[in-house]
Amino acid sequence: MNQSGALAVAAAAFTLIGFAGEGRAADCTAPADPYDLSHEQANAVYECLKDDLYAGYQQGDKGWIPSEMVSGYRKWGAATTAPANPGFHGGRFLFTYVNETGFDAYTEYAEDPDIPAGTKIAKESFTIGEDLSVKPGPLFLMEKVAAGVSPETNDWYYMMVAPNGAPQAIDVETACSACHMENYGFQGGLGYPIEDVRLPK
Repeated sequence: MNQSGALAVAAAAFTLIGFAGEGRAADCTAPADPYDLSHEQANAVYECLKDDLYAGYQQGDKGWIPSEMVSGYRKWGAATTAPANPGFHGGRFLFTYVNETGFDAYTEYAEDPDIPAGTKIAKESFTIGEDLSVKPGPLFLMEKVAAGVSPETNDWYYMMVAPNGAPQAIDVETACSACHMENYGFQGGLGYPIEDVRLPK
């Protein structure tokens, strides 16, 4: 997969990606303020929303984003026990999946991880408003490529699919890689789930 074109795509406004999905999503509400939400409550919100999240991401052509990543990520391993808001990605709650290639390495949650090329990560997202309404967010995707293929992004490809399935043009160096390395450079640029929702070792 050649993503050199994607790396040079003009930036899209990251915070504007928040289209509401159709269907049951409109019926999902949070039982508490997002900052007071328990992990059990966050899981209940996710269960209400998850079918619509997936269906939304599948709509339409995926352009430069590999369609098999978007269609197949739910077959990967869940790397979190509940969705949680780590404070990035626009304050969205994230639920993380990792493919078999990288699952074991990723779920060590190491500070100096050895992540193999071919690792793929998908993060579903949603927001909870002040009125406790829930809205689907983008699907964030990462793929680890061979050393030296994309040195400007620490050999990670970053991609994003809107809640309505549209591929999103983003400047992956400034909107994705720079943020990951600034905040998580000590762990290879990986923004793991918060500690409370990591898989037990």
